[in-house]
Amino acid sequence: MNLSFSLAPEALFYIGSLPITNALLWSFLASLFIVTITLAVRFRLKEVPGNLQNVIEILFEGGYDFVKSTIGDEKKAKRAFPLVFTMFIFILTANLSSYLPGMGAFKLLKESGNVSLFRVATSDYALVFVLTMISIITIQFVAIFTHGPFGYIKKFINFSSPLAFALGLMDIVGELAKILSLSFRLFGNMFAGEVLGAVMLALAPFFIPLPFAFLGLITAVIQAFVFSLLTLIFISMASTIEENETLESVSP
Repeated sequence: MNLSFSLAPEALFYIGSLPITNALLWSFLASLFIVTITLAVRFRLKEVPGNLQNVIEILFEGGYDFVKSTIGDEKKAKRAFPLVFTMFIFILTANLSSYLPGMGAFKLLKESGNVSLFRVATSDYALVFVLTMISIITIQFVAIFTHGPFGYIKKFINFSSPLAFALGLMDIVGELAKILSLSFRLFGNMFAGEVLGAVMLALAPFFIPLPFAFLGLITAVIQAFVFSLLTLIFISMASTIEENETLESVSP
C-alpha cells in the first residue's frame, strides 16, 4: 500500500504561467453548477413551483430568516444575506462534491505519475484563504462604514490611556486571529477528512469506511454552516454601535 498526501494541490495543466490545479478545476465546476441551477430556476419561475423551485425557495427563505434572527435587524440582514448565503452554498457544494460516485477514479497520466483529476476545493488552503480574506475585508469595510474612519482607527490606536492602548493592541490581535479562526478550521477539517477517508478505504475497502464517510458528510455540512455563521457574527459585531460611541456622538 502506497499512500501519499500533499497539502498543495497537484497541477493538471498550465494556461501560460498559471497552473490549473485539480482543486482549482473543481472549484470552477462547483461555481458553474451553482450558476447553472440558479439560472435554470430564475428563467423558469412559476406561480405553482416545481420540486426544484420549492427546494430553492425553502433554502432562500430559511437562510434569510436565520440571518435576520441572528443579526437582529432587517436592513442589516438584507445587506449581509447575499454574501453569507453565497459562501454557504459554495462551500457546501464544494464539500459535498467529494461524495459524487467514482470521482476518485479519474486520473491524469503525467511524467511524475498519476494525478487525480478531483480534489475537494476546500482542502486547498489557497482557496480557503481567499474566501477568508473576502470575509475579513468585508468586515473591515462594515466597521469603517459604521464607526467612521476615525472611529475605526481609534478602536485600534488609542492613546487616551495605557489601558485603552493595550485594548487596542488586543483588538488588532483579535482581527488577525479571525483569519486563523475562519481559514484553519475549514481547511483543517476538510483536508483531514480527505486523508482519513483515503486511509480507511485503502485499509478496508468495503464496510469499515462507511461510518467515516458518514462522519465526513456531516463535517462537510457543518463546516459550510460554521464558516458562514462566523462571517455573519463578525459582520454583526462590526456593525454594532457601542453605548460609549452613542454617548460621544450626543455629547456637546
